[in-house]
Amino acid sequence: MNDTDYHLHVIAFDVPYPANYGGVIDVFYRIKALSEAGVKVHLHCFEYGRGEAEVLNRCHEVKYYKRDTSFWKQLRREPYVVASRRSEALVKDLLKDDYPILCEGLHTTAILTDHRLRNRKVFVRAHNVEHDYYRLLADSEPTFWKRWFYRAEARKLKRYEPILKRAAGIFAITPKDADYFNARYGHAIVVPGFSALSKVCSETGRGDYVLYHGNLSVVENRKAAEWLIEAVFSQLEIPCVVAGLNPPDSLKDACEPYANVTLKANLEDAEMMDLIRNAQVNVMVTDQPTGLKLKLLNALYNGRFCLVNDDMVRGTALDRLCVVAETPGQFIAEIQRLMEEDFTEDDIAERDEAMKELYQNDRNAELIITSVF
Repeated sequence: MNDTDYHLHVIAFDVPYPANYGGVIDVFYRIKALSEAGVKVHLHCFEYGRGEAEVLNRCHEVKYYKRDTSFWKQLRREPYVVASRRSEALVKDLLKDDYPILCEGLHTTAILTDHRLRNRKVFVRAHNVEHDYYRLLADSEPTFWKRWFYRAEARKLKRYEPILKRAAGIFAITPKDADYFNARYGHAIVVPGFSALSKVCSETGRGDYVLYHGNLSVVENRKAAEWLIEAVFSQLEIPCVVAGLNPPDSLKDACEPYANVTLKANLEDAEMMDLIRNAQVNVMVTDQPTGLKLKLLNALYNGRFCLVNDDMVRGTALDRLCVVAETPGQFIAEIQRLMEEDFTEDDIAERDEAMKELYQNDRNAELIITSVF
């Protein structure tokens, strides 16, 4: 393409570097793929703790805005995730030209309500059906005030979601989500998740431990880890590792009674990648069948066997590349079986072929470019 003709504003809900949790992994590698395809990306980031990232200066332009996380934003009729990212400075920057705009998540769509931008082409990357995601967070949350917040936010998001009618297009992360948005608002297409790799780099042979990894400060992941520790890992003699960001004390306490269970906190990216690659089994469970779990992509590209529950792969077409279990007994039996199997070159070739059908960053960037330009 002639890159002088293609400029795109991308509004990110967070600073997308380091790319160390699901949402920002998708954002960071999408920006990278679009830039490599010749698009001049004007990146706008809401910053609330991660700081500015020098690597993002590879974009054509980078701007940062402070997210307003004050308590009063929670009292608005608008969803907190949207209200806290409403920015006059952002609007003024967008009004300096007439380039199309890509909003990352419903979180950054406050601009769709601004009459000054009513004639702009605004596209939305939908990472989830957000009100379903928040409702499920509420169902998982043991703390009363957090449960109340998530339920209130789910109601607000459901009421707010029809703003998507004003978008020029919606890029859904799974076919299931695309069907949902098309039934209500139209103009949705599937653009699969973006990730660090486009080739399966798994190790052959066998590892000697089982791994669960995730952002352990997120209630969904913490509950999954606690369930695995108590119901599955505690019944095994095999070494089991739980790894991720910011584990709460309750998770440390859950690991303590079991000599075969180790907790590893806040590892560097390279250390986490080594854990994923060297594990014999990457175990992943969720009770939230929403969106796409990008840690599953990471494990499929880099790990050996992936053992998951049905909610982890529902609507993703990835179930054929994983072993699926539901009950503790099934997880225990499958782990014991998989620990005795070699992961072979044939396994890698089969997985690589299947992943290329769905998750090629350059091809998926072209889906966006074709839609926008």
